[in-house]
Amino acid sequence: MKRLSASEIDCMKKIFFVVFGCLLFFSFQSCVKDKLTHSYTIYMPIYETKEKVTLNIKSNPAKEIQSPGNLFVYGNYIFLNEMDKGVHIIDNTDPSNPVDKAFIEIPGNLDIAVKGNILYADMYQDLVAVDISDPLHAKLVKTVPGVFTERYYANGFVAANNMIIVGWTRKDTTVELARPQRSWLYPGGVLFDVAAASQSAAAAPIPGISGSMARFTIVNDYLYAVDHHSLRPISISVPAEPVAGHLISAGFDIETIYPFKNKLFLGSMGGLYIYDISQPEAPVKEGDFIHARACDPVIADEKYAYVTLREGTTCGPTTNELEVVDVQDLHAPSLLKSYPMNKPQGVTKDDNMLFVCDDGIKMYDASDPANIVLKEHVAGLETRDAIAWNKNLIVVSANGLYQYDYSNSSDLTLRSKLSINR
Repeated sequence: MKRLSASEIDCMKKIFFVVFGCLLFFSFQSCVKDKLTHSYTIYMPIYETKEKVTLNIKSNPAKEIQSPGNLFVYGNYIFLNEMDKGVHIIDNTDPSNPVDKAFIEIPGNLDIAVKGNILYADMYQDLVAVDISDPLHAKLVKTVPGVFTERYYANGFVAANNMIIVGWTRKDTTVELARPQRSWLYPGGVLFDVAAASQSAAAAPIPGISGSMARFTIVNDYLYAVDHHSLRPISISVPAEPVAGHLISAGFDIETIYPFKNKLFLGSMGGLYIYDISQPEAPVKEGDFIHARACDPVIADEKYAYVTLREGTTCGPTTNELEVVDVQDLHAPSLLKSYPMNKPQGVTKDDNMLFVCDDGIKMYDASDPANIVLKEHVAGLETRDAIAWNKNLIVVSANGLYQYDYSNSSDLTLRSKLSINR
């Protein structure tokens, strides 16, 4: 009989263990195949006709704030986006006692801007213009279809035949599985893996200011809007008759837009893009500053841009910091200094006072941008964005809409809070 070599014996041992392991695996699967369960959440779209939706774009009774998004401050009013739902109209004549006065129903709304008596908002891919001459009796005056071509309905749904998705119904369910699975797509609905999902959201009247997370901004007679890869100028020389201009390819993964004089500063996941709008209908790229991939709101002044970078599931696991970028040479912006942060989001500045939404709200003396000094830190709030104007700081948080007095440059004094109902 031939004696097997050591290598042949080793090979046979490996084959034995593989076969034995497979038998055990299939035996185990046979024993438990009827006992495995998995929990899912089903989201089903709620449809409404476009005609009925547009008839309801008007001032309705005030609603509780639940999922606040972007904000725009104009005159004595705060216009606060309720994500994918519409706009809260808040009378802020007395910042120590803001009053939620009305709610404008706009399905798919994420961004807002105001000029004169007209509020502009997105309704999924459409632009709507709303007359707010009397904010408590607002009314729709114009709809411009197909302006935001990169906007899509959630969960991969498409609203056809003049229908609009106005909400979602949720149902939790548990099913038995023959083997583990991550997620299923059912006809007519979407199922999400619940476990996976859990791992993975009186000052002087203001002339019109948007937050640093905004994707809309107004400069003179133009509304500028960014999508993921594009910039679109929209003429509002006749405010109630907006006219969409040509779409401009502006970069990649654009998130925010911020105006300063005749420049637009576009924040993207990969960098800062600067556009000249001397010819407002045709913005021209003037410079850029590339940084590590991260979520990126931005603001700017005469000499510097302030960029917050944060890591995230869609932005890349890179860095959490505030970057101060020298933009005195717009053709060649350069990093002045970076400051470590926890996970910053919005940023705002008034004169030499700089505010960063980072583990609450941080107030800095930015007299010397190369050496900003932390003066106050209000911790414990999940903050999204802020607007500072005339010693009044408005902060959007998952906990509520906060307002602070910063007339004392070393101290933030709480003026008011509008609570959020979740």
